[in-house]
Amino acid sequence: MILRGERVALPSVPVVHKQFEAHAEAAPDAVAVACAGQHMTYAQLNVRANRFAHYLIARGSGRGAKVGVCLDYSIDMVVAILGTLKAGAAYVPFDPSYPAARLRLLLGQVPDLAVIVASPATAGLVESAAVEVIDLGQLSGRLAGLPVTGPDTPVTGDDVCYAVFTSGSTGTPKVTAVRHEGWYNLLNWLTLEYGLHAGSHNLVVSAFGFDLSQRSLLMPLFCGATQYLMASRNFDAAMAYRILTRHEIRVVNCASSTLYLLVEWETARGGDALTRLDYLLFGGEPLHVERLADWARRDGNTCTLLHQYGVAECTDVATSYDLADYRPGEHDIAPVGRPAYNTDIHILDERMRGVGAGEYGEICISGTGVGAGYLGPRGPESERFTTAVLDGVSRRLYRTGDRGKVNEAGGLVVAGRMDAQVKVRGMRIDPADIERALGRLPGVRQAAVLARRTDSGETELIAFIVPTGDELAENDMRTRLLERLPRNMVPARFVSIPRIPLSPHGKVDRAALADEFKE
Repeated sequence: MILRGERVALPSVPVVHKQFEAHAEAAPDAVAVACAGQHMTYAQLNVRANRFAHYLIARGSGRGAKVGVCLDYSIDMVVAILGTLKAGAAYVPFDPSYPAARLRLLLGQVPDLAVIVASPATAGLVESAAVEVIDLGQLSGRLAGLPVTGPDTPVTGDDVCYAVFTSGSTGTPKVTAVRHEGWYNLLNWLTLEYGLHAGSHNLVVSAFGFDLSQRSLLMPLFCGATQYLMASRNFDAAMAYRILTRHEIRVVNCASSTLYLLVEWETARGGDALTRLDYLLFGGEPLHVERLADWARRDGNTCTLLHQYGVAECTDVATSYDLADYRPGEHDIAPVGRPAYNTDIHILDERMRGVGAGEYGEICISGTGVGAGYLGPRGPESERFTTAVLDGVSRRLYRTGDRGKVNEAGGLVVAGRMDAQVKVRGMRIDPADIERALGRLPGVRQAAVLARRTDSGETELIAFIVPTGDELAENDMRTRLLERLPRNMVPARFVSIPRIPLSPHGKVDRAALADEFKE
């Protein structure tokens, strides 16, 4: 089974920063970025980025180099990213919200790192790096003497623009590289498909290390709008909502768990900042539609909810679905829609053959968005980037490891991980199916299900429940769940907790849940 995205021609040099430069020339006085009461125009940002690009090239960190960026959200962060791209180098986010031990581990995963851009507030976090750590503030005098025009470094669509860390099945993070052409294709699709323009101002609410943050950071600069940044290292719902209320922000990208928090914040206070947005683009984990339903049905809500799917290895987003088309009676799982431009979705069996319509298989992605692969030593997971002959055509594709199908409407449905299934009493079970069933029970705000091995070696399921009110009785939960699921899918334990812990990326932190149960 294959879903084909629309074929749209790209420019001969599909690089994102060229689009930013065109806006800087056409509207130099427009505000490009705003943070903590400060702002910078397109012209000013372009000059600062050009000077930093010249600096990198002069020190030998130009085309093909990898430049680490360990900065809090700030104007300097945007300068560092654009300057790195203009120099022909690729930037690597080192998220300062991560624990120091995690950052030390990540620093060892990037081969041939050239330099790290930091600040006095973040330099200590990367002091173990074997490369020079530079501070843009301390370089201001030197940068002032460099050319204000852009360098003449040739950059092509095949060059790597950024590399982000993604979880590895062995527990060691991997570094996956994204190409300029793929990133340009993504931003071009979002701009054209959803009519983004110079008024489509954006607020970044996700952690810097998250793959969707790279799209969120550059999307407004791609379409000539203003990028708003929160002066906070960690997600702050109160600050985010305050910025949404005070400024004409039209677009927000976030993980589903972060969206729930924002919706609950607005609902509790009777606000309307989210309902007035043009778009909320979200995904990254299974969607619990019931947590958005009441808010989405509010009178006067004009915000379009775009439920999206993708992986970091394939430039973040591969498909999109307008949740206005969702009908609970028709869909057991909310679809994630149809492919982006120049992108194909394949549903394949274990022998890499296409499955029939409506049948489940592994989701594989081919097309412009497929990244350059993992950096560093090749391990077994590098085999996920492969070449296969499909419909008589040899295609480079990425095997996501996600399980999915194409529904009757021709949209992609993601049903969990191929490797997330666990065997309980001889039957294979996907914990996501149980989480969806729990989420539909009255009194349940949110649920997460983990599998653990007992002392006797058996596998049992534990359900963590966030109730909407008083703590729910375990026997009552079990009885109600038995009305919906077979006995082997009903958890052995039900644990009420005040909230589901989130990772810095805004996703459910299952490791923290497991630790909480041990305690």
